[in-house]
Amino acid sequence: MAGMTDPDRIWSEAALRLRAEIGEGPFSSYIAPSAVRVDGAGQLVLVTPTAYARDWVRKNALRRMNELWLGLDGLNRRLDVRCRAEVGSVPPASAVTASVPVSSAQMTAVAPVTDGARAVRAAGLQERLTFDSFVEGEGNAFALAIARQTASWADGHFNPIFFCGPYGYGKTHLLNAIAWEAQRLRPDAKVIYLTAERFLSTFVKAMQDRSTAAFKESLRGADMLLLDDVQFVGGKASTQEELLSTLTALIEDGKRIVLSGDRPPMAMTEIEPRLRSHLAAGLTCPVEPGGRDLKLAVARNRLAALARLGVVVGEARPEVLERVVDRTPGSMRELEGAVNTLAAAAGRRLSELTVDEAQALLGAALRGGPERRITVDEIQKTVAEHFALKQADLLSERRTRSVARPRQVAMYLCKQHTTRSYPDIGRRFGGRDHTTVLHGVRKIEELLGSDEQIARDVEALTRKLRG
Repeated sequence: MAGMTDPDRIWSEAALRLRAEIGEGPFSSYIAPSAVRVDGAGQLVLVTPTAYARDWVRKNALRRMNELWLGLDGLNRRLDVRCRAEVGSVPPASAVTASVPVSSAQMTAVAPVTDGARAVRAAGLQERLTFDSFVEGEGNAFALAIARQTASWADGHFNPIFFCGPYGYGKTHLLNAIAWEAQRLRPDAKVIYLTAERFLSTFVKAMQDRSTAAFKESLRGADMLLLDDVQFVGGKASTQEELLSTLTALIEDGKRIVLSGDRPPMAMTEIEPRLRSHLAAGLTCPVEPGGRDLKLAVARNRLAALARLGVVVGEARPEVLERVVDRTPGSMRELEGAVNTLAAAAGRRLSELTVDEAQALLGAALRGGPERRITVDEIQKTVAEHFALKQADLLSERRTRSVARPRQVAMYLCKQHTTRSYPDIGRRFGGRDHTTVLHGVRKIEELLGSDEQIARDVEALTRKLRG
């Protein structure tokens, strides 16, 4: 690739490598919405949408970007970074559009690194988070089936769809995949994807600018609205009121709504009851932690994607992947981070790596040392104390309601906060069958939508477990 002079091609290649090195989250937030341009003096400039993004890039990525650029550019030019306000009035660069026409005579546009053929009317979507890249397993098969149905615009759609589950196990992936596929199938439809934080910040800015009417009109004109991490609107009364009004208007117009949160709607006690009721009115669909086999599949899938980008060559030995998975007991997102680190360090030597070499390359990135994790034993003790029971009661054969319900709550929390499978959890609860655990988890999920006391208990226990 060395010796290129076209800034468009250089930027595309450099950004692909940078994406693999810094990770999908930072890349999508700060790099993808930006564009490289050439000013009147011939200086290459990365133009970011905000001053905050400019400062982040300058501090965390500009040096590496220049190293990549200089390795590809036959003219040995260097990149500077400025925010949009510093380079004059130019049309916005979108995270999901292919090019930015520039009216200023002083600037020549170089396309952002995205595929405009799949442009969606929303910022923040990640191109790699599609159905093709989603790895199906025991804990997410039902959620995946519902997501595909939703994306197909099929009749009989539950409204809203609410995906819930622990952080880092695929909810954001499913919402992104739905948005991409829904827009592909209906190119003229208005599909809007927002994180709850972006919804909040945009609404607050609209109030400050006295432009709330335009904000409301934009959202309520959506054919499909996808809102990620809805728990973050909790405790913000005006934002909750606006979200409730938006959901009501869209549902009345027969538009599609897809949401996600870290808990079922009725367990979000920080959200006011009317909004919780609307969130729970359609279908609540759990996205559960996967077992070891799913994690191995995710690790292999991520390495295959990095191989297609040219980051690595060959395949990792099975025992190397097993070590990475076993020493990264957190979420799928953390696992992908460990795989990214391994790939960046190994490069063309990936297939040659031994377990010990992989361990040395990853170093502190491989967890499994003294870092604290929530355990089944801790959950049992915390639940027993909360309900004034003994831990042995939860493991016993007692079936009275005063013991059976707390036992089901403990099983539900084990499934939410550990990576244990249903059979594993059953063994830890006095040798119970996995179907008993499954029934208990489903029962609590059902009660969270109808029993205020159970919702309060689960919320309180979750706070205790998270410290």
